Amino acid sequence: MGRKIACVGEAMVELSLDAEGQTAQIGFAGDTLNTAVYLERAGAKAHKVAFVSQVGRDSFSDRMIAFIEGEGVSTAGIVRDDERLPGLYAISTDAHGERSFSYWRENSAARLLFCSDHGADFSSLDEFDVVYLSAITLAILQPDVRTALMGWLQVFRERGGLFAFDSNYRPRLWESVEAARDAVSRAWSLCDIGMPSVDDEMALFGDADPMAALARLSASGIVTGALKRGAEGPVPINAPADPSIRFSPATSVVDTTAAGDSFNGAFLAALLSGRPLGEAMLAGHDCAARVIGVRGAIIPRELS
Repeated sequence: MGRKIACVGEAMVELSLDAEGQTAQIGFAGDTLNTAVYLERAGAKAHKVAFVSQVGRDSFSDRMIAFIEGEGVSTAGIVRDDERLPGLYAISTDAHGERSFSYWRENSAARLLFCSDHGADFSSLDEFDVVYLSAITLAILQPDVRTALMGWLQVFRERGGLFAFDSNYRPRLWESVEAARDAVSRAWSLCDIGMPSVDDEMALFGDADPMAALARLSASGIVTGALKRGAEGPVPINAPADPSIRFSPATSVVDTTAAGDSFNGAFLAALLSGRPLGEAMLAGHDCAARVIGVRGAIIPRELS
């Protein structure tokens, strides 16, 4: 049976620079939006996917919403802000496909997501079976809203909802390393489906090596999930590995943007459809391998 899935976070205007850095292609992206798009594509209409965020009433916000709807993702949970604009970032890549970013997001509309005159309001999430967000989502929220969200998620799970999380760690978004560790640790303790990347986890928690990160995550409260390790392929969290499954490296690396996000989308689509964990990890890995072979966070549908 299909699930109603909310992907929660910030969508931004994306400027994808050419090799010379002289011209840019305009697009729309953001980690949880990227996951929503790839989840919708991989789900083949089996699930109802929505993006929950806050944007402005400007022309870029209009175009962003039209783009999201064009991908088959619901925008009913997007709030329009009369005063603020969406964030913006520019992306450039080197000869090996590694990317670097410049951000303008400090005053974006998404910073006020779930804020109301009467305190934090999560009623827009009540209708969903699954809520997915990342540490970037947590970082951009107002601190009191972030705390309240953790309490809401606990009740949501008690009602039968599933919480999926990726610790996409971006140090500049956080008020301190300690705040990030506290928030991410709390999220892991509430997590039904975890999709961390080993580099993020080691950077935030100081694990000695990937195995130490896996051991910590397995004891954190995560019910099930996958630890992403790039070209090496994912390993299961709190489950045995399937030795029959092989994770082939990508044949071409053009742009590693959204590698983890696309993995999350295809992985969630498969897992929530009842496929075994190993098959879901393979679906995520194969999707990510295709995505990094094309420039941009959200590649043309026919290539994904």
